Amino acid sequence: MEQSSIFTPVFALFLLTLIVWIYLYAKRIPWIQASNLTPEQMTPHEFERIQPDAVRHPSDNFKNLFEIPVLFYVLCIYLYATGSVDGLYVAAAWGFVLLRYLHSAVHCTVNVVLLRFALYFIGTSIFWLMTARAALQHFGVM
Repeated sequence: MEQSSIFTPVFALFLLTLIVWIYLYAKRIPWIQASNLTPEQMTPHEFERIQPDAVRHPSDNFKNLFEIPVLFYVLCIYLYATGSVDGLYVAAAWGFVLLRYLHSAVHCTVNVVLLRFALYFIGTSIFWLMTARAALQHFGVM
């Protein structure tokens, strides 16, 4: 297996982050322009409180993309650096990324919380299984 193949899902996740970032501002800027906000309303706490869900959800999702995905990036770099990339890791990485895309789509639009949580839970479970396998290999248990 080509070790660099682990970076294709990494770049797909970078693309998702860019898409959500663009969507965030496509929702936020028109709302700000239409709202005629005062300087007091532009403080971080007050701004967070008054924005509608359609503006808040993409912002929250963008923040989510800098949580578990950051650990995913580190894990992929570790797998590459140690020459550990195999078909199972690449398939799992794609599974994680696909579920992040679905999670973001739900979070930024309809925001059905139970569906969003299920997608998050399954995707993050894939990541933790990848991490556990890598740790077991690193410590010579596998």
